[in-house]
Parts: sequence; structure tokens; C-alpha cells
Amino acid sequence: MGICDGRVVIITGAGRGIGRAHALAFGAAGAKVVVNDIGASGSGEGSDQRPAEEVVEAIRAAGGEAVASFHDIADFEAAGEAVKLAIDHFGGLDAVVNNAGILRDRMFVSSTVDEWDAVMHVHLRGHYCITRHACAYWRGEAKAGRMPDARIINTSSGAGLLGSVGQAAYAAAKGGIASLTLVQAAEMGRYGITANAIAPAARTRMTEGPFAEMMKAPETGFDAWAPENVSPLVVWLASAESKDVTGRVFEIQGGKLNVQDGYRPGASVDKGARWQPEELTDAVARLISEAPEPLYAYGAR
Repeated sequence: MGICDGRVVIITGAGRGIGRAHALAFGAAGAKVVVNDIGASGSGEGSDQRPAEEVVEAIRAAGGEAVASFHDIADFEAAGEAVKLAIDHFGGLDAVVNNAGILRDRMFVSSTVDEWDAVMHVHLRGHYCITRHACAYWRGEAKAGRMPDARIINTSSGAGLLGSVGQAAYAAAKGGIASLTLVQAAEMGRYGITANAIAPAARTRMTEGPFAEMMKAPETGFDAWAPENVSPLVVWLASAESKDVTGRVFEIQGGKLNVQDGYRPGASVDKGARWQPEELTDAVARLISEAPEPLYAYGAR
């Protein structure tokens, strides 16, 4: 018996990298896995069914249950078909792991609107479309008296929490995903649904290029950058064990796990009347002197 025994899980972008590690981990934990991946390049171009098919074969070879999905999760109708596949093939749906993403790295002033739109399309629209269909299904179940024990697990990033030089679109999308998670948690709890996000750091085709030396696998010992290190947290978040955890963003890398504090009011001053522009020089200086030093965006130092 695994921690997710019998639970039905859709994982997007599950053909390679972290998504592949998630799919294999869920299979080993007893879940029934929908391996969703269109097989695009790291920049979102092209398609290839083999990565998803190979993951399905690996799960089945290990004694698990899995089915491949080649639906484009940023297409609203296709995302609905992916959810329908899970329900029709496995008899229900318990969790959605939004993992799919692309990169179009560029310094902000050199970026193009097409690059911006492509990143937003896959990350934000992709997170929206498939989860919107899943939530409609779960809400329907709750209204029919079959209260779900359902999970939304989104994928943010350290870039989305702190910013990252050369990744304006990616960072903005990932920051949006963190905020989306908070709204989903607040709105969907009444239907038996939790929503959490992870900010993983691991070696994938998106990171091993720009950070190849830092993320190189060691010849011996613990490989702190292996994508498989991220998956246990995701499997736990999708399990019944996590039912009381919602609206959280977890950062994980290697064996290090932390929960993010998020935005919260800091130092303040109240004049009790409207400010004059000239007065704000001293007021803002005071606030900044009392506030903690901000963390730097990745690549800023």
C-alpha cells in the first residue's frame, strides 16, 4: 500500500525532467497516473508522443497503472478532454499536478511580445485550463453529496518569488501562479479541495544549460540537484495525509524544504490625514530603515 494508493492523478509536462520524476513516484506510491505531455521542446515548439509513452511504459513495467495524454493543457477544450480521460479511464480524479512549462529567456528590454505571450500561455493559461475543468468536476461531486478529497498542486519557482534577471516573463508567470494558488485555496476549500504550490530547484533541461556547472551531478554521494528529490513532497501533497494543508508555497531543493512566508504588511506609519508629496521623503526613508533588507533577484549580484 502506497501513500497515494488508488488515487487518480493528472501530471502535466510529465514526459521529462521533474514531471517524469513525479509520474514515476506517483506510480510507486500506488496512484493511477495520467501522464500528460505533448512532447514540445523546452521553448514550447514541436511535439513528440514518445516521452509520455515511455513514462507510461515504465510505470506499467513496475506494476503500476498509467495512461498517456497528449492534450494541450493550454487549450481549454483539450484540457477538458484530459480531465475526461482520467475520469473515464480510472473512474474519477483526485489530484492535478500542474508542472508543464517553457522558457523564452531574454533581458526585458530585448524581449518580444510573442515570447511574453508564449510563456504566459503555457504557464498561467495552462495552470488555469486543466484545473478549471477539474474543479468543475469536484464541485459537481460535492453538490451531489460525494465530497471530494481533492488536491491542486501548482508549480511556481524561486524566480517567481524573488525575480530572476533575464527571465521577466517566466518570473511574472511563476509569481502569478503563487497568487493563483492562494485564490484557489480560499475559494475551493468548501468543496473538499486543497491548493498548494511548490517552488522546486532541480536539474532539468530548463536549468542544466544556464547552470550546468552548479548543477552537475556528483560522482559520489547525494545528488542534491536530482529532480527525484522534489517528487516526494508532491506525492505527499496529493495524498490524504495533506488534507489540512492549503494555501501554502513550499520551496524544495535536495533535502532542504521550507514554507514561504509570502507578502505580509511590514513597517507602517499613519499620518491620519492625506500625505503631501514633500512629506513622503522622510516617511518612506523611515519605513525602509525599519524594514528588513530585501532579498536580491537571482542574477542581480
